[in-house]
Amino acid sequence: MPKIRFIGIDSQTVEVDVAEGASVMMAARDAGIRGIEAECGGALSCGTCHVYVVQPYQAMLPQASAEENDMLECVAAEREVGSRLSCQISMTADLDGLTVKIPDTQT
Repeated sequence: MPKIRFIGIDSQTVEVDVAEGASVMMAARDAGIRGIEAECGGALSCGTCHVYVVQPYQAMLPQASAEENDMLECVAAEREVGSRLSCQISMTADLDGLTVKIPDTQT
């Protein structure tokens, strides 16, 4: 089962096992990770599941869709090179160890 490392606002790292095919957002919500609001539940309509994907994983992800890029223009925290919406990242075995930082704010 692949693992995700969440780096919280307080710089604490939490490692979570996640089923393949599950979104990073759902893994965060199921594990009670603070800072992933996910107000729309993964419908790609709020931007409150914004994360910063740490290298080398940025290069391993598929390109963001036009809809995701549009929503990333509206996120509360500053958009960076590794900015993604966690609802749009599906876990695979190849992403084992994926590390994401949670922004200081989502709203």
